[in-house]
Amino acid sequence: MYAVIVTGGKQYKVAEGEFLKVEKLEIGAGESVTFDRVLLIGNGDDVQIGAPVVEGAKVTAEVVSQGRHDKIRIIKFRRRKHHMKRQGHRQWFTEIKITGIQA
Repeated sequence: MYAVIVTGGKQYKVAEGEFLKVEKLEIGAGESVTFDRVLLIGNGDDVQIGAPVVEGAKVTAEVVSQGRHDKIRIIKFRRRKHHMKRQGHRQWFTEIKITGIQA
């Protein structure tokens, strides 16, 4: 069984027991979180597609940890203008484990 959920402005295909890194959620490690914006639920050949969400469907997950991704480097460079700007960024994430999918 799998589902497509929306969180943090992104869509994720999830299955039970799967680990996933999503945009930062203000929830402590070890706590539970419920996603009720479920766009699609599939179970073999049986597929339910929402318009825009599947009514009564929800996905539960447990927060494993909070963290930050690797640093990305942003370089802005203007040739022949004696100008270069460097910047770095590390995005926060929340790692979750999918514990259940209910249709």
